[in-house]
Amino acid sequence: MKTAHGKQPADEIKLHWLLLGELLTWIGASFIWPLTSVYLNKRLHVSLAMIGVVLLFNCLANMLGSFVAGWAYDHLDPYYLLIAGGSLDALVLFLMAAFHGWPIYWVWMTLTGLLGGWNGALINSIATSIKSKPGRYVFNVIYFAQNLGVVLGTLTVGYLYDYSVTLLFIIAACLFVAVSVNTIFNYRPIIQFHKERMANKDKQVKQKIQPMPKANLILTIGFYTTLAVIWLMYMNWESNLSVYMVSLGIPFHLYSLLWTINAGIIVCVQALLSKFPNIFKNIFHQMIFGVTMFAISFVTLIFAKDYAHFVFSMVTLTIGESTAMPAIPAYVNDLSPMSSKGKYQGLTLSTSAIGRALGPLFGGLVIDRFGYIDFFIVAAIGIFLMIVVLVPMHAKLKQQLELFK
Repeated sequence: MKTAHGKQPADEIKLHWLLLGELLTWIGASFIWPLTSVYLNKRLHVSLAMIGVVLLFNCLANMLGSFVAGWAYDHLDPYYLLIAGGSLDALVLFLMAAFHGWPIYWVWMTLTGLLGGWNGALINSIATSIKSKPGRYVFNVIYFAQNLGVVLGTLTVGYLYDYSVTLLFIIAACLFVAVSVNTIFNYRPIIQFHKERMANKDKQVKQKIQPMPKANLILTIGFYTTLAVIWLMYMNWESNLSVYMVSLGIPFHLYSLLWTINAGIIVCVQALLSKFPNIFKNIFHQMIFGVTMFAISFVTLIFAKDYAHFVFSMVTLTIGESTAMPAIPAYVNDLSPMSSKGKYQGLTLSTSAIGRALGPLFGGLVIDRFGYIDFFIVAAIGIFLMIVVLVPMHAKLKQQLELFK
């Protein structure tokens, strides 16, 4: 098993096939989550409080799927796990096309959350097996593919929603069929990689090698905490900010336009990082820059009263998102031993899901009690505190870290 960057070994999936699978997955997923609240409320007349419960179940199931898939990657053949995930997702979406009333829609949303976490953790884990290219580059282009999928998916769903919801579910299901076909024909090298990894793992067990050094574990926990806090605050852009902007007299369609701007900037930044991967001195600097931009974006919201200021805040937020979000799983990959990379990639997605699940509730409680401005202040301080913790932590542990590239 070749580990040096450069020539691609025979037991390594070609990166472009991995990116194709990720692109199709996120186009399909982006057919579902943007329409859920509108469809349930306007067509099925479900209350907003009940919709919040549905989305909470979706996020919790996503967290569970991520955790279980990360464990499964370390113990079972990921080739068959990913085929099963894509196929089951397609089946659920075909069932959604046939039966999308209430309350069965709640069941389907929970299952798509579970399978979304399952497939996402497996893709991230499989990405750790690519050694012919630097880890930072691999996770940057994966994040690029994800957001390109979001751009294409959200643009398409806007046109098809008024025409036919059933057709949307059928197209999404067909996309996951394509994901499964792509996996079947192009992911076979992971079978050989898995066999070699298991053989190495058996040797490590006999030699009683610890799976993760203490310094690595402490820093990784710091990254997980940072992810959870970021998503706790970020999710309010997707929920409570729409109400705030409308209350200021800004039309809802302009709020929606912010997400097109968001996805477009992410695609551009990721293309730039992919072409010039050494813009930042190292991956930790890239991550800290991104987290700082996240915090600054909430500071700018304190003063935002017109649409131009909200656009500026979104641009700042998006720059942070497009630099920090791919950097964290890439660094976790470097800190994780070969025998447990899937476990820690799964936990990366699980901690993100915790923040996503609790974010709207947390923001709503703070806003109801103290108001929007106070929430923006709390969000900015919370994210800045993560920087205050991470920078000295990394400086103290840097010499003790053991990297597994």
